[in-house]
Amino acid sequence: MELKRLSLNQITTERLSLRGAVAACQRHQIRNIGIWRHKLEETEAVRDAGISVSSLCRGGMFPASTAAGRQANIDDNLRAIDQAVAIGAPTLVLVCGPAPDRDIKAARGMVADGIAAIRDHARASGVMLGIEPLHPMFAADRSVITTLAEANALAAQLDVGIVIDTFHVWWDPDLYPQIARASGRIAGFHVSDWLVPLPDVLLGRGMMGDGVIELRRIREAVESAGYAGPVEVEIFNRAIWDSDPDTVLTTMRERFEALV
Repeated sequence: MELKRLSLNQITTERLSLRGAVAACQRHQIRNIGIWRHKLEETEAVRDAGISVSSLCRGGMFPASTAAGRQANIDDNLRAIDQAVAIGAPTLVLVCGPAPDRDIKAARGMVADGIAAIRDHARASGVMLGIEPLHPMFAADRSVITTLAEANALAAQLDVGIVIDTFHVWWDPDLYPQIARASGRIAGFHVSDWLVPLPDVLLGRGMMGDGVIELRRIREAVESAGYAGPVEVEIFNRAIWDSDPDTVLTTMRERFEALV
């Protein structure tokens, strides 16, 4: 795949500051970066380097056991939209949040209400909200939106976008029809690989080519659905974090070009 579309999701180099990640992108001629909110320091480094921001992660986490808690989460998402504007991020990735009291149906309603509460501010700010469905193993602690079908229905209801991450959706028997259904709403595309055996639920993602995901087929389907933007490599893996960043980015570039 064309390297000009490659984006370094900052979590792949978690040990680096934002300035360090931007410098690594410059050394490896990577034109795009996805930024995490806990690494928003030194944003001038991105502007100075002429690197484009592909997304800001993360918003979401809407459900809470009290009305005050839900409002606090909405307020945090409004701040996240403003942060996206400040750094030039076109998309705010929404990791929607778990059920606070085991009532998963009610939590899904809180997610819908939360997105509805921030949608107008996002539109007025020129920021696309991207609902990212997570693998079902994250339903208990990260997101009650666990399939692309759920995300598609919610996005259509609220007129917002979708973020597709291969790690979370590759297993879905309805994947390709749902990618097609997302046509016109895809606001981001993330890649990594599913290792066998999975070494860790959260920190077990693999470098592309080290696992079982049909990366190119999924990428082609996403493109057929109209998405032509940056492709973020997003890898949560402690061994990769502890590796030399230049070695990681060299491998990332090679695998992206050959396999994605």
